[in-house]
Amino acid sequence: MRDSILEVRGVTKVYKIYKNSIDRLKEIFLKKRYHKEFIANRDITFELSRGETLGIIGMNGAGKSTILKIIAGVIEPTAGEVIRRGRVTALLELGTGFNPEMSGYENIYLNGTLIGMSRGEIDSKIDDIIEFSELGEYIYEPIVTYSSGMSMRLAFSIAIFSNPEILIVDEALSVGDAHFSAKCTRVLRDRKEQNMSIIYVSHDLNSLKILCDRVLLLNRGEVIDEGEPDRVISNYNFLISKVNDSGDRVITADNGSFGTMDIQILDVSVRGVESKSNLISSGERAEVNIKIESKKDLSNMTIGIIVRDRFGQDIFGTNSKHHNLEFSFQEGYSYICKFDMDMNIGVGKYSLTTAIHSSFDHLEECVHWVDNACEFEIAGVKGNLFIGICRLEPRIELRRV
Repeated sequence: MRDSILEVRGVTKVYKIYKNSIDRLKEIFLKKRYHKEFIANRDITFELSRGETLGIIGMNGAGKSTILKIIAGVIEPTAGEVIRRGRVTALLELGTGFNPEMSGYENIYLNGTLIGMSRGEIDSKIDDIIEFSELGEYIYEPIVTYSSGMSMRLAFSIAIFSNPEILIVDEALSVGDAHFSAKCTRVLRDRKEQNMSIIYVSHDLNSLKILCDRVLLLNRGEVIDEGEPDRVISNYNFLISKVNDSGDRVITADNGSFGTMDIQILDVSVRGVESKSNLISSGERAEVNIKIESKKDLSNMTIGIIVRDRFGQDIFGTNSKHHNLEFSFQEGYSYICKFDMDMNIGVGKYSLTTAIHSSFDHLEECVHWVDNACEFEIAGVKGNLFIGICRLEPRIELRRV
């Protein structure tokens, strides 16, 4: 049995929507219904284990923020229950728990108290909180003068040093600069290794793949998928395509790919020009060949690729539209699309995702999306050795001044 620190059991949240405040009063005194019901969450059930990071994804209005507020205890469910077995700290809307007229320093004590820290605990950690936030002398300025990024720095710093057993992060990292967001990601991974449980909501799919052990997909207030991040995120992309297709023609194929299937991707391969195989040296020129069959006449179409590392991170993506190219297809004909490029990436195993769609991305009209269509490996380096995942080929010069 899993060491569960949080249980969400059959949680439903229903809001009563009134046209105006008069209708609310009429309902009280006349004992007649004057409201419509909006179901934000419907029968949501899941568990969170100690040391586990759970991602929650879904389109706007899917019910993500509502379930987080219920877990945090900000609002009560209409039905169901939440069982918490440890301190919960939540980073929800920015500015929550801050007094804008007070300084950042004073708000550390205010916000820390609100999330359950004692005065002595705050005293012992305040220097660490200030240092991690990197706010410098701004810590003594009123919060009202802070940018959203500065407020996020302070809120995250307080939350992480409150040492919660369950930390809820709702899109907070999206407003920070790249440096601080990366710093937050590192500290979340460190805390996870120290057995802190995390619920993480973000539209940054790469960060979900890096941080999360498991992902829930919400749609219209219900859990429609749960499991390994790559697979659930693929289903999320399918859901986006389906919602944006006015004709409701997007379907899922047996191999897990999806689209209208008016044009089908039949085969994808990556081969080194010299190695003649999918075992390629870093720096070697390689060809991505995509075999396509058209079942309909279509014009102004885009073909794209995404290269992902072994963690599922998107390390490179491009498409024909970005290169000012658009393709037309005729019904009954087959085609080969070739991407020819130097594989200037680090040693390791990679996968390639490919898609055919209109416009710049699959949000307009997704004809066929194939996740992890093929795999290849970079083994060895052609030319200068380097470390990391990106080969930049710098020019190095030393001058005596």
